Amino acid sequence: MANHEHGENRSQPRPTGKRPSLMHDKPMRSRTAVIVDLGGLTEHLGYLMRRAQIWVFQDFIRTLATVNIRPAQYSVLTVINANAGMTQMSLSKALGIERARLVHLLNDLEARKFVDRRGSKTDGRSHALHLTAKGRSALTDIKALAQEHEQHLADRVGRKNHQLLLRLLACFASG
Repeated sequence: MANHEHGENRSQPRPTGKRPSLMHDKPMRSRTAVIVDLGGLTEHLGYLMRRAQIWVFQDFIRTLATVNIRPAQYSVLTVINANAGMTQMSLSKALGIERARLVHLLNDLEARKFVDRRGSKTDGRSHALHLTAKGRSALTDIKALAQEHEQHLADRVGRKNHQLLLRLLACFASG
């Protein structure tokens, strides 16, 4: 008997006794996934720190997505809050942010009414930076989300290792 007499369609694969693939029910995975030899990169602290930085930034951005704050913006808001009236130059040096990039960050934060630039009382050529009432209020919410992000980090590496990493990496904070 021909296959068509049994209602079989020749374009359909014949049963193999294996469970059919449910690819359509699961996220597609690359069929070309290959394990790549990193050639010893995992022995380099710089490489591992960069990979950690990527993970940290991605988690920070995800965690703070509801308030649309990036890591650099969070740093700027936090430091201005702790040093009301500081100059842009001081902020740039303290955070290691190029002046041109800092101006762009401040423009964005000023447009959101989080930061106010006022003429300095001591130097007419510079601006004193202050958080607005809206900026201080937003920073309270932002800090709560940043703390949630820190908890994600602690969960990832363990509480003791989290504290150890803070101590070990603090030497890089001063430039």
